[in-house]
Amino acid sequence: MVAVKEERSIEEGLLKLKNQNGASDCRITACVFLSTFVAICGSFSFGVSLGYTSGAEVGMIKDMGLSIAEFSAFGSFSTLGATFGALFSGKMAIMLGRKGTMWVSDILCITGWLCIAFAKDVLWLNIGRFSSGIGLGLISYVVPVYIAEITPKHVRGTFTFSNQLLQNCGLAMVYFCGNFISWRMMAFLGALPCFIQGIGLFFVPESPRWLAKAGTDKELEISLLRLRGRDADISSEASEIQVMTKMLESGSKSSFSDLLQRKYRHTLVVGIGLMLIQQFSGSTAVLCYANTIFRKAGFSVAIGSTLLSIFVVPKAMIGLILVDKWGRRPLLLTSACGMSLFCMLIGLAFTLQKMQLLSELTPVFTFICVTLYIASYAIGVGGLPWVIMSEIFPMNMKVTAGSIVTLASWSSSSVITYAFNFLLEWSTQGTFYIFGAVGGAALVFIWFLVPETKGLSLEEIQLSLIREPDEIYHT
Repeated sequence: MVAVKEERSIEEGLLKLKNQNGASDCRITACVFLSTFVAICGSFSFGVSLGYTSGAEVGMIKDMGLSIAEFSAFGSFSTLGATFGALFSGKMAIMLGRKGTMWVSDILCITGWLCIAFAKDVLWLNIGRFSSGIGLGLISYVVPVYIAEITPKHVRGTFTFSNQLLQNCGLAMVYFCGNFISWRMMAFLGALPCFIQGIGLFFVPESPRWLAKAGTDKELEISLLRLRGRDADISSEASEIQVMTKMLESGSKSSFSDLLQRKYRHTLVVGIGLMLIQQFSGSTAVLCYANTIFRKAGFSVAIGSTLLSIFVVPKAMIGLILVDKWGRRPLLLTSACGMSLFCMLIGLAFTLQKMQLLSELTPVFTFICVTLYIASYAIGVGGLPWVIMSEIFPMNMKVTAGSIVTLASWSSSSVITYAFNFLLEWSTQGTFYIFGAVGGAALVFIWFLVPETKGLSLEEIQLSLIREPDEIYHT
């Protein structure tokens, strides 16, 4: 009874603080821009790794004498390493802080890319791919969490979605440069943003939410002043963070059994479900093996990869612009609908090719559908699961929940990455029909279960989800 009264008093305090938000909520300072840029440098390396197998496939198989099975294994080692990194991502982000975790990921990614660049045999290729994969597993969790925790609520979605934008920049570089530079040189380019991030982290503040959990109130205020401006009134925001942290710390601890409590179950289902949708709708397979798809369709690989490199960055800008205007749910629904539709059309194109009907149109039609599929993915399903993951889990549950969700993403990605080439051998059209069906199921999942979090502070989101999840579904 005492605990209930204490929780109610804390909630009342949060409601009062919500009505006292000052100008500091709306300020976007140079420090916020710099901190976000430094964080998303790791996302550029993420994008390079994602598209690396597409750009490096022909040259690597030729130079290293790899079989299809060996090259598929090489591609999947990144996601396998990321699965391993995901196991420790949440715990490391709590123990070392958000910045410390990014430093560790930089070391692992740089080591991995250099192993690939200087590899003399398949063993070193796989070691390098696995090492960089571990780093990517850490990056995929900590970058969106860090950005969500430092940005004002009215632009949090836009800034967190920039993580997806930089991934697409890395992807575009690989698609474009793969036409005229070697796979070893592309590995060097993958390591470069990690060097930049490692240096830049010395000049940006730690997450104020992590500092509150660590109990360093003075450092929390210093961090907020750097992020909101030296003349900003940060007392209301600091109090809100401290009160919510106190409320959560007095309740459940970060363990798997606590995560299964009724009040946390919904957020866990949403987090894991969105990650499974992201992977089993075929996104990683299409991005990693776009050139393979073009080759099977009879479309020029050089032209296809060059056009994709031009297209992938502008289409990512659409989601960046709309995420804080439309909201998360409309973009996710639009994205899933587009992915499902264009996968079905790709399957239809390969069906017609197999039946030797309209064979002259199949290559161009396939390219257009792949391009539109990637565009649909980029505006929602590509980045928003990570945005929502960074928002819905309370601080005391981010260690366990974040690790489980990231693990779900990378383990399923590993399965898809390894199996895709074999699925194409089984049935090219059937593979895309399966991906399309998953996209259709995603629409139902998003409509009934995924909440809208636009315009709410992290503390408001977490309080609403814990108390009354249905209240913010259609905000």
